[in-house]
Amino acid sequence: MADHSWIREFPAAITVCDAKGTIIAMNGAAAKVFEEDGGEKLVGASVFDCHPEPARSKLQEMMASQQTNVYTIEKNGARKLIYQSPWFENGKYAGFVEISLVIPDEMPHFVRG
Repeated sequence: MADHSWIREFPAAITVCDAKGTIIAMNGAAAKVFEEDGGEKLVGASVFDCHPEPARSKLQEMMASQQTNVYTIEKNGARKLIYQSPWFENGKYAGFVEISLVIPDEMPHFVRG
């Protein structure tokens, strides 16, 4: 089995839930982002309980349809990219991963051919 210890200190917040919406993993950055809500104690909780409406319904729809959702937000003066996508195990839908990554104020953009 591969060593996944690199993810613990990876600078993006990564939260993983199973197909029923139970949070099964979060890295250190995610635990810090959700510290006021319990941090690592959220593992085992329902991801739906962590979202108010209308976000809860949107997440339920995304999980039912296994659709990726990507958007940006600004919170506490920081711009972030939010990437929510289904994950699969042996080709079978297994749940959702959310990656939250701070977007630098100045960031180069390249168009490659």
